[in-house]
Amino acid sequence: MHLHLAYPAVLAVLLFCVGLYGVLARRNAILVLMSVELMLNAVNLNLVAFDVWLRDSLHAGQALTLFTIAIAAAEIGIGLAIVLAVYRNRGSSAVDDLRDTVERPDDDPGDNNDGDDDGPGNTDAEAAPAQKAEATA
Repeated sequence: MHLHLAYPAVLAVLLFCVGLYGVLARRNAILVLMSVELMLNAVNLNLVAFDVWLRDSLHAGQALTLFTIAIAAAEIGIGLAIVLAVYRNRGSSAVDDLRDTVERPDDDPGDNNDGDDDGPGNTDAEAAPAQKAEATA
């Protein structure tokens, strides 16, 4: 009996496309991580299918699949830890809300947001750290 390579390849393409859609369209970080796992499983399916089809005596595709599963387990563990930490701090695991966590160098807590660094709202002592941050950036 000979394995037809088209069946697992088509299934892998479908799995990968569903995972890609989930990564691009979903806003929940947990669903994005699940979509990445679908994409990795599609790659694993291809590795095993080509290993069987090529009749490799070392079974390199299956060995590489085991390493990929181990990497995916570590990635999901770290990813879930990050998502839980963000959820505890923000109260939401939406990916769009994560853009608000970026600190910009022009966000000075003592600044009155008047647009200029040396205006009436800032003294020279307050403007010096902002100028130093701009010089290093």
